[in-house]
Amino acid sequence: MTLVMTTACAPAKPSAVTDGATIHASIDLAASPERVFRAITTDEVEQWWGSPETYSITQWSADLSLGGRWSLVVLRPDGQTYPASGIFLKIAEPRKLIQTRKYEWNHPTLGWVDTIVTFTLDPSEGGTCLMIRHDGFAGRAEAAAEHLAGWERFLTWLAAYVHG
Repeated sequence: MTLVMTTACAPAKPSAVTDGATIHASIDLAASPERVFRAITTDEVEQWWGSPETYSITQWSADLSLGGRWSLVVLRPDGQTYPASGIFLKIAEPRKLIQTRKYEWNHPTLGWVDTIVTFTLDPSEGGTCLMIRHDGFAGRAEAAAEHLAGWERFLTWLAAYVHG
């Protein structure tokens, strides 16, 4: 199945779909592309990415350059930590960011697989239409479904943050 995403974004409400191999998620945010880009590429992520009942992000680090590395640690409410990292493949600030993503532990539904995340930030009447494409789930539909829910949470938290 081929997924077709429109460029229209739902205002302040995330929309996400998957065919089991690729995830597409989007939201229209009331903030400029520059503001949204900064929120997803700097240590600001530690301020908004997560919730007390799910997890929080700590130890964010990023060398925002082509081939530069990024890393973070997911901190669960029970104190367990789960590191993740990747490499920036394309940076066209503030409109596009492509990066690899992998867990540095044996994820139960994805394992040690590297995936690719593309963030596209298009100016919109509301501010920014943020579109996310997450590739690398072929043969791992359960992991795709789990990550789809994760991207919906991510977009909800980001919207709350940039909307103030």
